[in-house]
Amino acid sequence: MIGSLIGHPEDVAAALRADPVAFAARANGVLDGADPRTVLGWAGRAFGRGLVVTAAMGDTVLAHLAARAVPGVHIVFIDTGYHFAETVGTADAVAATYPVRMLTVRPAQSVAEHEAAHGELHRTDPDACCALRKVTPLRTALTGYRAWATGLRRDESPTRAATPTVGWDSARGVLKLAPVAHWTDDDVDAYLAEFPDVLINPLLTEGYPSIGCAPCTRKVAPGEDVRAGRWAGRAKTECGLHT
Repeated sequence: MIGSLIGHPEDVAAALRADPVAFAARANGVLDGADPRTVLGWAGRAFGRGLVVTAAMGDTVLAHLAARAVPGVHIVFIDTGYHFAETVGTADAVAATYPVRMLTVRPAQSVAEHEAAHGELHRTDPDACCALRKVTPLRTALTGYRAWATGLRRDESPTRAATPTVGWDSARGVLKLAPVAHWTDDDVDAYLAEFPDVLINPLLTEGYPSIGCAPCTRKVAPGEDVRAGRWAGRAKTECGLHT
């Protein structure tokens, strides 16, 4: 079935132009639950350099999978200016050791310029801060690409429980892939055991199971939800990249 879905890149492009939502649904029906390398390999053949992968630089499992499935694939890292030093260091290590092309994207304003204009938005209006320093840079970074792969997993939070393996991102006009959507912590642990060269953000072993910008991320206590440290004390649960 996957073979019939792939077709020629020109056929995929035509199907997307004709009805992107229908094509995404058909692709999801074929690829949902498939091995992530199968999903990424299909995307690499179907879109070539039109495929990009975003990585938050936590466990880097998706970047490692993508490097194996599509050597030379473009990896986008959004450097908000507020990241932990460990996160930036992990991105630098991926760029130096994985067979990928790392593209670091930054907001239009430096942190100093941003705070001079808006104050500490991460304290007063974190949604606006994420919009300026994450969502807008991502939209710019995706320009020219036709498919975008993310590391979203259904077990991460209730808001991600229905994440499709393949969907249509109408806001950005690209096919959105979640190759590890069906994976669990056990799947991730098994992959890390099989491939000990996968780079790990040191913060993951220091009480930060979900890593965002430093001002908006705290350690998680034993028994807490893994994302309890993100925007703690607020109703906010997502940065806006996936909503």
